[in-house]
Amino acid sequence: MKEIEEYTANFYVQVAEKSTGIGAFELLVDKYTGSIYPEMGPNMMWNTKYGMMRGGILGGIFGAPTATMPVNATAAKAYAQQFLNAYYPGTVAEEVFAFYGYYHVMVQLNGNDYGMLSVNGYTGQGWFHTWHGTFIQELKVI
Repeated sequence: MKEIEEYTANFYVQVAEKSTGIGAFELLVDKYTGSIYPEMGPNMMWNTKYGMMRGGILGGIFGAPTATMPVNATAAKAYAQQFLNAYYPGTVAEEVFAFYGYYHVMVQLNGNDYGMLSVNGYTGQGWFHTWHGTFIQELKVI
């Protein structure tokens, strides 16, 4: 695990590969039932190694899974900020973490954690994670 974040609607868990440090996948934990399930959105749709698109009809369209993508981390942060300026004025793109096929970007408002945004590592498309609710706290795990 890399980090756990608490939101009003759920707990978010970021899992990284121990051997590479690259983001493997993202999980959600239901705060009321304790059920654990894969996070929807980019984790399922853009993850080229562990997501739904790794096999089947669209599997492999980007080649072998890699965290080295046409959109690098610096560009991903710039795309994230462009998205935030258009849809969440006043928010700021902060920490960027690479997954296979996309980046996870922490979003802040007035210097405080606010939420998260994913940026596609091939197209630069942004996807804000609206399903978490309001950010409460974060726990870094080593």
